[in-house]
Amino acid sequence: MHTEKIPYFHGETKCVGFLAYDDNVQGRRPAVLVSPAWRGQDDFARQKAIELAQLGYVGFAIDMYGNGLSVTDEEAGQYMVPLFLDRSLLQGRIKAGFECVRKLPAVDPLKIGAIGFCFGGLTVYELLRSGADVKGVVCFHGVFANVREGVQVQTVPISPEANGSLLILQGEQDPLVSVADLQNVQQEMTKAGIDWQIHLYGNTMHAFTNPLANNPKNGAMYSEKATKRSWRSCQDFFAEVF
Repeated sequence: MHTEKIPYFHGETKCVGFLAYDDNVQGRRPAVLVSPAWRGQDDFARQKAIELAQLGYVGFAIDMYGNGLSVTDEEAGQYMVPLFLDRSLLQGRIKAGFECVRKLPAVDPLKIGAIGFCFGGLTVYELLRSGADVKGVVCFHGVFANVREGVQVQTVPISPEANGSLLILQGEQDPLVSVADLQNVQQEMTKAGIDWQIHLYGNTMHAFTNPLANNPKNGAMYSEKATKRSWRSCQDFFAEVF
């Protein structure tokens, strides 16, 4: 397994991606970006890139905060909120990672997908909305609200060039995503002619893929069953779209 850090830029912001691929496989192959949760590029995101490489893809954990930054839960808000509130900025940051991956020698530039967790789920959703030439994106317990603590998000209209597929994997008891949020996604995707799916896991909360999530009072709890089911659905999705 080959792994390395790959620098790239979004404007003046230097980002550092984490690349993983099986160097025993010859030729170009599909790539899947990994957009991390609100703590930034951490061990979880890098491990997902490696797991994708083990499936035969190029895995690439992107850097949303710059310099490969990974922060604590207490620090995460100051880095995440500006991107969350400004969807143009958010799209620009994820598209910078996308363009970096397209140019990598091991990557088939016509077969690129993305997965994201929590804030990362929103991020890859915005990648699809941006009109980037992405085959499909998978949102694990993504957050899709357009208001945060009473502040309205600066949204961006969906691009007329958006045409990839969308898979949302959501806990039915996730307090960070309302029924209205999901209905808004459905309506926008249907109107745009996007191929979309939403899988709801019963008795499942936010952050269900994170083994460290153990705060049911705040609606965040790991679920081994939902993790296995969602990862299998993710694999089936990319086998289809690629």
